[in-house]
Amino acid sequence: MKTVKIKSKFVPHWLNYSPEEIEKIIVNKYQSGLTKSQIGLLLRDQYGIPSIKDLTKTNVGGVLKSHEVKEELPEDLIALYKKAVKLHKHLDKEHKDKQSKRSVVVLENRIKRLINYYKSRKTLPKTYEYSLEAARLVVKL
Repeated sequence: MKTVKIKSKFVPHWLNYSPEEIEKIIVNKYQSGLTKSQIGLLLRDQYGIPSIKDLTKTNVGGVLKSHEVKEELPEDLIALYKKAVKLHKHLDKEHKDKQSKRSVVVLENRIKRLINYYKSRKTLPKTYEYSLEAARLVVKL
C-alpha cells in the first residue's frame, strides 16, 4: 500500500497574525518558561494558528534558533530525567519492586543513548554525562 504525504501550504484567510507577530509570541512564551511543544499547543488552541510552519516557513525550534534563544537541555531528555527521578524515588520506598528496578535500567540506558545522539549532533558538549544527582537538579523534585 502506497502512502501519500500531504504537505499543507494553506494559510487561512481569517488569521490575523503576521509571521513576525507569531515569532514574537513564540520567543516570549519560551522565555516565560513554556516548552516548545507547549508553545505549539498554545498557539493552536488559544491563538487559532493551525500551522506555524505554513506561516513562518519553519517550526518552533527554528524560530527560537533564528532568534538565538538557546535551550539548556532538549525537551525529550528532560522528560526522561523526570521519569528517572520518579522511579528512583519510588524505589527508595519499595526496595523489592523488581519490575521497577528493571525499568530504571532500561530508562537509564535510553537516557544514555539519547545523550550520545545529542553529543553527535553537537547539541550537548562532549563531556556531558548522565548522573542521577544532575537529573534531580534539572527536575527539582
